Amino acid sequence: MTRHDDRGNLAIVGAHWGDEGKGKIVDILADRFDVVARYQGGHNAGHTIRIGERQFILHLIPSGIFHPEVRSVIGGGVVLDPLALLEEVASLGRAGIGVEGRLFVSTRCHLILPYHRSVEAAMEARLGARRIGTTARGIGPAYEDKMARRGLRVCDLLKTATLAERIREQVAEKNEMLAMLDQPGRIDPEPIARTYLEYAERIRPLAADTTTRVNAWIGEGKRILFEGAQATLLDVDHGTFPYVTSSNSTACGIPAGLGIAPRYVHAVMGIMKAYATRVGTGPFPTQANGAMGDCLRARGAEFGATTGRPRRCGWFDGPAARYAAMVNGMDSIVVTKIDVLDTFEEIPFCTGYRYKGSPVDEFPADAEVLDEVQPVYKNLRGWTSPIAGVREWADLPERARDYLKFLSDYLERPIRMVSTGAEREETIRLD
Repeated sequence: MTRHDDRGNLAIVGAHWGDEGKGKIVDILADRFDVVARYQGGHNAGHTIRIGERQFILHLIPSGIFHPEVRSVIGGGVVLDPLALLEEVASLGRAGIGVEGRLFVSTRCHLILPYHRSVEAAMEARLGARRIGTTARGIGPAYEDKMARRGLRVCDLLKTATLAERIREQVAEKNEMLAMLDQPGRIDPEPIARTYLEYAERIRPLAADTTTRVNAWIGEGKRILFEGAQATLLDVDHGTFPYVTSSNSTACGIPAGLGIAPRYVHAVMGIMKAYATRVGTGPFPTQANGAMGDCLRARGAEFGATTGRPRRCGWFDGPAARYAAMVNGMDSIVVTKIDVLDTFEEIPFCTGYRYKGSPVDEFPADAEVLDEVQPVYKNLRGWTSPIAGVREWADLPERARDYLKFLSDYLERPIRMVSTGAEREETIRLD
């Protein structure tokens, strides 16, 4: 790693549209840190961790939870579904992994309530062919309520004397909205109030002023690993808008999401697959259609950890990754799933775009333009031999090393790890 990595705080961010394997990398690195802190998003992202024969899928709890000495933080920039959190805690408990005294949930987290899912489903239905392709888990409407300054937070959840009335007020407003969207039926606030009062008592032991705690830990010299959900091209400000998530999934979101000064983000590591994938709708310049895309999907088991939806698959998008490296200030990169490319005799690598016949010098802000660009490919020679599970750089075929060197040179960033499988040990470490 570069610069401050061996002595400071490190951010882990995805370089394309998510699903790059950030969870595995956080899990691998977590034992070098004192705290793993999640700073944005909701339970619409899934981080898959394999430890031996066991597989875990985390949606809210940071991937450092598997290391007993590491504290895990869910920062105020996260929108929290209490039931999703409690189910995740219970699932870990059944596996013998306790969170008591190690997991801290910000009292500033905004809450997702059942009416957020109803509103999201109604809005997606109304958009028809222009729908975003969300996970329908209420993430966007919860962030909308946050920005409109009417959302409920964990600190409101814990004020049980007034919680029911606050929920009734919100439900009345949402019923009016659903009526305007021609949605039949009305939401009853009373079952929601009863359920959330129960959640309050179960979440109370986990709730904390994480802003104060994280800053105190930094002051004590503790090392923080920052974990994001989604990835750069899904960032609400810097991604392929409007086909994005509802928060800042780039490293830019860390200071706001955790309440720390930007200077405490000492280094940024970008995670990217050796090819590209995308879930849902939106532009995807390097998408491989037909047999090639099907082959990538089958070999990479490209189905969403949260929804099970098949991912769209394609070739490495260099301009998008270069843009992500710039926006995040990436110091180093990790390449995952290189073994998925084993069977290809020739591997296209997108080195640029053309739009209406002219080269594109900047990553387009306009999604319609990005949807119409033509990728410019350089075809690299494949290695056509199995490399799954390889753990040493020298054991990779020469052409696989050439592919990785080309990628690193193109992005002008050093590769620090190469993942060749889902297990912790199936990783080449170059640091």
